[in-house]
Amino acid sequence: MDQHIAEAIGRPDLIRLDDRLVCLRFETMKVVSALAAVRHLLDTGAVRRGDTLLDSSSGIYAYALALACHRHGMRCHIVGSTTVDHTLRTQLAVLGATLEQMEPCSDLKLDQKRRVERIHEILAEHPEYHWMRQYHDDIHYLGYRAIADRVREATGEDRLTVVGGVGSGASTGALARYLRAAPEGRDDVQLVGVQPYGSVTFGAEHVSDPEIIIAGIGSSIPFGNVSHALYDTLHWISFDAALAGSVDLLRRHAVFAGLSTGAGYLAARHERDRAPERTVLFIAPDTGHRYVDTVYARHREAAPLTALAPKDVAGRSELALPWSRMAWNRAGAPDARGESAPSGGHPRSLG
Repeated sequence: MDQHIAEAIGRPDLIRLDDRLVCLRFETMKVVSALAAVRHLLDTGAVRRGDTLLDSSSGIYAYALALACHRHGMRCHIVGSTTVDHTLRTQLAVLGATLEQMEPCSDLKLDQKRRVERIHEILAEHPEYHWMRQYHDDIHYLGYRAIADRVREATGEDRLTVVGGVGSGASTGALARYLRAAPEGRDDVQLVGVQPYGSVTFGAEHVSDPEIIIAGIGSSIPFGNVSHALYDTLHWISFDAALAGSVDLLRRHAVFAGLSTGAGYLAARHERDRAPERTVLFIAPDTGHRYVDTVYARHREAAPLTALAPKDVAGRSELALPWSRMAWNRAGAPDARGESAPSGGHPRSLG
């Protein structure tokens, strides 16, 4: 029996959609990483019960950290993006978390920059606060070890492809690392990252999406938790294509999930069709409730998936909407010339 609701919320479902397509569905995925990170900090003496944990968030991590703090008797202070909605603000208030929300801003990069600046101001005023650094501290990898074990046991496949939005790098990076690790690991596990256009993480900042940058899977600033050399393939997917994926996933399989899941589902179907010998698992990090008005209410606009296919590109200069695919081949981070750096640069391992 669970001792706290956070443990139940963080436990994913594994759903086989067809013979070779599996959905790893979470209610709120970042609860997994937040719970394990806070537990590790307490166990190692880095923080104590009653301390204040601080971080910046565009929404989902704020809720996850608030739940982890509630579970372990900690205080929670969030510097929130303009995208934090009324429902989440209310939940955070009742959970006892402090939320400082940025003023409305149409520039995501400026929004992130202002949040980081505010974090430093708070730390100057309260050096006793612990900054969680969800984008840069790979303590957030730890919670996915048990998920990887469960995936390994449930799929039982020798050839597995994992597909998911990159975001902070923790979920996809951790799953690939733990699934590939000895002694029971499989180095043939392929990792496919999904990105929105405009994201700097794999060098697509020069291509903009007229709708939005898909929150949660891209970034306008570099993230230290992204280990580029773990990824075999990248898909860049536009808002319109992700919307079509989300609608089809609900219509065809009754899975009600967020916009980044729709993008992952689209990429996963394509990877499944390209490699008939492999099982493809894609990550669904949250439910679709936040996207009812912006995505699902527009279901009549959704293109049929048969009308969508990626453009295979050899370099990032060829990226184009609505969907591009590129072999990354476990290369390093892109450099200033628009090329990939040599392989390497993994963040430190916590074991």
